[in-house]
Parts: sequence; structure tokens; C-alpha cells
Amino acid sequence: MVDALGVAVVGFGWMGRVHTQAYARVRHHYPHLPLRPELVAVAEEVPGRAEEAAERFGFASATRDWREVAADPRVHAVSITAPNFLHREIAVAMAGAGKHIWIEKPVGLTARDARAVADAVAGAGVQGSVGFNYRNAPAVEAARDLIAAGEIGTVTHVRIRLFSDYAAHPEGALTWRFERERGGSGVLGDLASHGADLARFLLGEIASLTADTAVFLPERARPTAAAAGHSRAAGGEPGPVENEDYVSCLLRFASGARGVLEACRVSVGEQNNYGFEVHGTTGAVYWDFRRMNELGVSRGTAYQDQPVSTVHVGPGHGEFAAFQPGAANAMGYDDLKVVEAHRFLRSIAEGTPYGATLTDAVHSAAVLDAMTRSAERGVWVAPELPG
Repeated sequence: MVDALGVAVVGFGWMGRVHTQAYARVRHHYPHLPLRPELVAVAEEVPGRAEEAAERFGFASATRDWREVAADPRVHAVSITAPNFLHREIAVAMAGAGKHIWIEKPVGLTARDARAVADAVAGAGVQGSVGFNYRNAPAVEAARDLIAAGEIGTVTHVRIRLFSDYAAHPEGALTWRFERERGGSGVLGDLASHGADLARFLLGEIASLTADTAVFLPERARPTAAAAGHSRAAGGEPGPVENEDYVSCLLRFASGARGVLEACRVSVGEQNNYGFEVHGTTGAVYWDFRRMNELGVSRGTAYQDQPVSTVHVGPGHGEFAAFQPGAANAMGYDDLKVVEAHRFLRSIAEGTPYGATLTDAVHSAAVLDAMTRSAERGVWVAPELPG
């Protein structure tokens, strides 16, 4: 017997679409999942967008007011893919209404916002999952297993990079993403949040850090109409960019390992150049998102001139077997969100968290807050978890 579960999506930009498609696909890849998500409602404040989503994807109802979703008894679980400044209000309200939540990172503007959402979910006894999708790549999970098994010795240092050009064009519209009040941090929340999560996922807790940030395009044009994604706004009224385009950060892990995390949203020539290199006393492991299904591995006893082998992930690595029958058959970005949807729905079905949780979001946000403090003061700081 498969139980129907009414789901809703709040905020229907690109990520709202990705969540919706993940719900539609999840039982194709996980046929034994005891829940069948049904698209009950979609909420989006931009006029006409919710109605268009309902017609295209089959939501039973559409609204511009997310509060109607919170009050809807048909809805049991909600994807929150709205702008960052709305995360806390929407998520706390949804949890208070007894809805399970799948929320995109960074879960608000600060670690206190993330903590408020985590507390609301815990207090309501519902499940909460977070969109740290890169940790779901089978190669990343394989890297974590390899590191934990000591196959590269004791980890000495790591470099994590997240470079993109999505905001590199000088005519990029001055949307909420570039405002402190609505976007909070800039590339910290957009990309470095993933980097902080990957660092902790692979190597454990970050004990202290020192960071530097910069704004390279200090002014942009305000959009004259509703803007989606990273649209252009040539000729609009200019306004200041209030949050950072770039961050570099030195990390000290509780294990004693050292690290470098660097992220930039205005890197001309870089399209989703995300990845890591982890070095240990006897080897190393490398991952590049653009070659998502490959892992570079060096291990052995040679130390000097030790070769690197390319491992093509396959069944037995992470969730690969749910998508492809043999190694070197490629998975893609949207598949990672299907993995995430499955773990969210499994958490609901079994009452036990699977995948990235709101605790992970609080830890990531605490690292981002520490980066901000460090960049302002020019000193080493320790991430502080809010009470």
C-alpha cells in the first residue's frame, strides 16, 4: 500500500521547478518508497507565475500567498524555494502548521535564522531537509567513505573551490540577491554555503577560520519588471551592490587538518567550476562537479611520483544504482535533487532524518557568519553555534 502525500512548492523560480520535477520523478527511481507525492499547491508572488506552474506541472491549485499553503489541510510537506529573506518566516510558519519542510540553503540570512527554523521543526515534530545537493553526488559520497577508511592516510589539507560567472555581466540586474536586507550575504550564501557543508561533510568540524571578501562590480541596474534568475537590466536606475562577490578563507579543522575555501560569482570564464582536492599523508582524492561522475584517487606507498587514477562511479557508490545500471553512465544535476527528494520523503515515512538536515544548515550558516566577522575584523575567529 502506497500512501499519497500532498506536497506544495513555495517560490517558483528555477529551483522551484527543480523540486517539482524531483517529486514527479522520485518514485520512478525509488519504486519501493512508501509515499507517493501529489502536487497539491504552488505559491509564487510574481503575477501569473503560479498559475503557469500549475498548468505546466499539474498542481491542483495556485496562489500568490504562501499563507494559503500553510492553512491548506491537503498539504503535508512543503518545498521552500523562495528568496533567502523569506526562509525563516515561511519555514517557521509551515512547521507550526504541521508541515514537513524541504528548504533550500542557506536557510535564512544568518545562523540565528537557521537555528530558528531548526527549533521550529524540532518543536513541531516534523521532518526538515536542506538543499545541500552536492554532497549527494555518488562520487562525493565515495570520497567521504574513502577518507573515513583511511585510504589516503591522515588528512593534511583540503582545497574547496566554487567559481561561477552567473553574476559576471555588468548588466546583471540588481535583484534581491545583491541586497543585504533581502539576500543577506552574497556569494557566501549562494556558493560558500555549499563549500562549508562539503568541508564538514568530508572532514568534520571547522575549529577556526580567517576570511577576506570583496565586491568587484559595485554597481548594477535595478530591474524595471519582475526578474527571474540572473537576468539583465540594461538602462535601469543604478544601485549599489551591498554584498560580496568573492570570498577566500583559510580553515583549521578540529582534526588538525588545514583548508582553503574560495568562492566567486563573477569569475569570467568559469561556469560551475566547483570541486575539491583532499590530501592525506599517503594519498589524495579529487572531485570536479563538471565531471560529476568521476573521482581522481591517488593511494599507495610511493609518496613521491605516486600516480592518480580516475575512478568512474557506479552501482555501490552512493545512490548511483537508482539511476544507472553500470559505471561511467552519467548522472546529472537534477538527479541529485531526486536523491534529495527521496531522502526527504523517506525521512517522513520512517520518522528518522536522512540526508542533509537543519542541523547541517545551522553549522554551515555559523561558518558563513564567522567568515563575515573575520573579514570585517581581519582576524581568526571560531564559528559560533547560536543558542
